[in-house]
Amino acid sequence: MGLRSLIHRLTAPSINDTVPVGNYRLAIIVNTSLKMKKGKIAAQVGHGAVKAALSCASKKPACMDAWLSSGQAKICLKGVDDEQLLSLQQQAKDAGIQAISIRDAGRTQIPAGSLTVVAIGPARDEELDPITGTLKLL
Repeated sequence: MGLRSLIHRLTAPSINDTVPVGNYRLAIIVNTSLKMKKGKIAAQVGHGAVKAALSCASKKPACMDAWLSSGQAKICLKGVDDEQLLSLQQQAKDAGIQAISIRDAGRTQIPAGSLTVVAIGPARDEELDPITGTLKLL
């Protein structure tokens, strides 16, 4: 264990929440109607993953620990358009699952404010399947 890890373990607040045991993953749905190039998709998926992880760590640290402990699984899926992404985001929120949307700044390929990705989770596989189970892999 490195010095940073040791300091973190000694100074991090204790986690009082409990979460069900299981496999956790983060689902990131990409808006394919924007016709983004590979690099742009990668950047937007990165934004979604980082924002979702930071939000989860601050709001549900026990869930974050469960996701980290189960391998930090991530899955990238194809979304049809804004309407579908927003619908999936709402379904997740209705189910009590974190859902983060990413909108582009408009500095490169697509207009400012474009909805590029929605990140759902981290959550247990069983919770995500009813929401994202029919989507195709990116």
